[in-house]
Parts: sequence; structure tokens; C-alpha cells
Amino acid sequence: MISRRNIRVKVMQTLYSHSTLDAVEPRPDPVKSLQRHFDQTRELLVFLLWSLTEIGRQVESYAHRKASKHLPTEEDLHINTKLAGNEILWEIQQDPTLAEQLKKSQTARNGVEDLMKRIHAQLLESEHYKLYISKPERNRADEKKILLQILNDHLIEFEPYEEWLEDNFSNWEDDAEAILQLITQYLQKPGKLSGKKDGVSFDQLIPADKWSFGKDLLTTVLEKSDHLQSLIVPKLKNWDPERIASLDMILMKMGLSELLYFETIPPKVTLNEYIDLAKDYSTAQSGQFVNGILDAIHHELVRSGELKKIEFRKS
Repeated sequence: MISRRNIRVKVMQTLYSHSTLDAVEPRPDPVKSLQRHFDQTRELLVFLLWSLTEIGRQVESYAHRKASKHLPTEEDLHINTKLAGNEILWEIQQDPTLAEQLKKSQTARNGVEDLMKRIHAQLLESEHYKLYISKPERNRADEKKILLQILNDHLIEFEPYEEWLEDNFSNWEDDAEAILQLITQYLQKPGKLSGKKDGVSFDQLIPADKWSFGKDLLTTVLEKSDHLQSLIVPKLKNWDPERIASLDMILMKMGLSELLYFETIPPKVTLNEYIDLAKDYSTAQSGQFVNGILDAIHHELVRSGELKKIEFRKS
């Protein structure tokens, strides 16, 4: 599922983009910009699901090409097409909400056909595929297992395919883990992302409470920016605020916003999250720097009684 870390990353990216557009008029709506980041996540999910169905189509196309040869051999006439009839694959193809998303998708898929043929050729030589097609019977566990093997071992582990993802989805590295979890959930019951009570929809991949968290965090940082900066600057000592990496300042403002205005998030969670984000997305020294500033402000807020947090205790 989309985690709060994913949401924080997208808020961070939205704030960074917003900070580079000071001279742009009219200013883009930051909330709409944040929504576009989640739209990219949906596009990536849809493309990976389409890739699985495309491998199934490659099985049929390959069998047809072999059987259509001028002088086909007995082997050419009896290519095993079990994967093309994979029951979960059929359910994916028949999911109307996924079909609707594929029609709306902005990602061009025409240039991927050669990649899919190469992935299919690689799949034919794999031991797990040979084992799968050797069994005449079908069971749902095996149907799901082979699809996950194709996804993990033949799609995202195939370097040219991963390079294609990186070139066409700037969010691939950020969203990969969450997307793979969503696909695993989806394969359990295709259509679970169709807006049912116990699921989420393709149009809104995150529950309302998580979307509200992201939107509130974004707008709080923007609306309280001057106040947040006034708390950060005195802790910079010999550092010139203008020379601090802009991403570090954004992360400190986000962390401070959570400390001050998000009373249900424990301070330790906030501090750890922003230390990790600074390490992963900013400079080599940023994790320690952001940690030092936020920790100093946190202790000051505790001493002054300005930190208002709801404590949840197990009964």
C-alpha cells in the first residue's frame, strides 16, 4: 500500500517544484500538483499490470508464429500456451476499471513490444516456467505464483525493461516497493482496486485519511512557511540560511510542521522519517544536519510546553 513515507516524498517533491516557480504566473495550484504525483503512481501501476497481460499475449503470438511456419515441426504445432489461459490473467484482462485506466493512460506502450518479446524468450528458458507448464492441472496458488515470478524475475529484474521504466516514470524508484505490494494484493483478487468497500480505486490509490494527511502537510508548510523558518534560523548558528540546500530546508519545515500541527504523529516517528528522507534525497551530510536542527527545536518545544501530542496507550 501507499505508505506515509511515499506521501511525504511526494509532498517534498511538490514543495521543491513549487519553490523553483517563484517567478511563474499564475502560480500552479500546489494541491493539484500533489495530485499529479499520485496520478503518476497510478500510471505506473496500470503499466505494470498491462505488462503482465502482454506477456500472456506474447505466449499466444509465439505459438501462432510457430504454427504458421512454412514447414512447422511437430513441436511448432504443439507450443504450450497454458500461461495464456491463466485464470488470474484472464480476470485482470476482464477488469473493466483497469480497461478504463488503460484507455486514459498517458504512457505510450507501442515501443515496448520488442522488450516484451525478449522477456518472453527469457521466460521460456526459466525453470519455474517449465515447471508451471508441465502441470496439466490448474490451481489458483500456482496461477498467482507464476505471475509474481514473471513480475519480479523477468520484468523488473530485466535491465532493459527497468531502464525503460526509469526513462518513462520518474517515480519508479520512489514508488516501486509500494506498487509491487499493490500488485500482490491485486493478484489475490483482481478487481480489488475497483472501489469496493474493502479496497481502493484506481482513481484514488490512497485512502481518504492518507490523502488528507498529504494535502494538510503540503498546505501547512506553505501557509506556515515564515513561522517555521523563524524557528529554524536561530538554530543554524554559523550557517547562512541562503546557503543551506533548499531540499534540507523543505524537509526541516515538513518535520517541524508535523511536530507542531499533527498531534497524532509521535515526535520520534517524525524525526526518524525526516532523517531518513534527508539521507536518501539530499546530501551525504543532510541526515545528521536535519537531525540536529529538528532535535534541538523538538527539545525546546517540549521545555516550553508548546508541543501538543496525543498519546495512545495500550489498555
